[in-house]
Amino acid sequence: MIRLKKMFTGIVIATTSLISINSAVAADYPPHTINMVAPSGAGGGWDLTIRTVAKTLKDTGLVDANMPVVNRPGGGGAVNLSYMQTQVGKGDLISVYSPPILLTNLTGLTQYSYKDTTPLARLITDYAAFVVPENSKYKSIKDVMDALKKDPKSVKIGGTSAAGSMDHIQFLLVAKAAGVENLRNIDYVSFQNGSLIAQALGGHVDLISTGLGDVAGLVESGKLHALAQTADKRIGTGLIAEIPTVKEQGIDVIFENWRGLFGPKEMSEEAVAYWRDTLQKMVATPEWEAALKRNSWDDAYQDDQAFSEFLGETNDQYKALIKTVFGR
Repeated sequence: MIRLKKMFTGIVIATTSLISINSAVAADYPPHTINMVAPSGAGGGWDLTIRTVAKTLKDTGLVDANMPVVNRPGGGGAVNLSYMQTQVGKGDLISVYSPPILLTNLTGLTQYSYKDTTPLARLITDYAAFVVPENSKYKSIKDVMDALKKDPKSVKIGGTSAAGSMDHIQFLLVAKAAGVENLRNIDYVSFQNGSLIAQALGGHVDLISTGLGDVAGLVESGKLHALAQTADKRIGTGLIAEIPTVKEQGIDVIFENWRGLFGPKEMSEEAVAYWRDTLQKMVATPEWEAALKRNSWDDAYQDDQAFSEFLGETNDQYKALIKTVFGR
């Protein structure tokens, strides 16, 4: 009996020590500085999203840590995803991603995928938008598709993601649904250095394929004219609410551009719990609600567990999508 008692006491001590260690780790999080990463150049949808998150967390006092925004462009997000593999287990890097974290892997642009990260939360849904300079000869998305049916090289498409990634794929989906053939021959040019808008205004590309939130301000200012967006309904207010859907124009496509936050692979349970609690609070604030309205974003919040399940299901859907568009 005495021996058993000693064994039991030892177990209690060991367990108590483990709890103390875990508490110490939890108390040390968050670190003094957390790098908030946009895996793209300045001015795109990822950049806008991560800056909005960082500002909201600061403005609401939910996070006291320094949160500098870091731009790490290249490969449609693949460069940053590769860098994240050097940060395994760390908690001082939070990156925003959207469908390209799946698409770049499925199309062979990178060996890494969402499985090589720690999904933290899905936050918003944006929609694809197709915009042209205000003096463009194209007045509707149908005009663009008619031109492509005659000659797939006749319209130069610009985007901020790599070929085979977000901005490219969303346009090809619409083109396929519109009956355009020879999709691989469509001229798509990637601008990941923040110069896309200038390229369009300078006449170097005919149409921009991007996220609606990314160009809402330019559309409202009149510098760009939106031909269509890919929601299932009209969204937003003012001029944004006047943008027709592609479905209204006889093209049966809906495309959602969700965005969420990811940490490095094997992020600690304490860090994951911290972000679960903090982001749940953030999405309930008036400041976040105002950001959704300002950027024409739909609320699409999911916590880490629901987001991970969503990513698995969506990855399967995109795999079928890639096969449909590219035949592989």
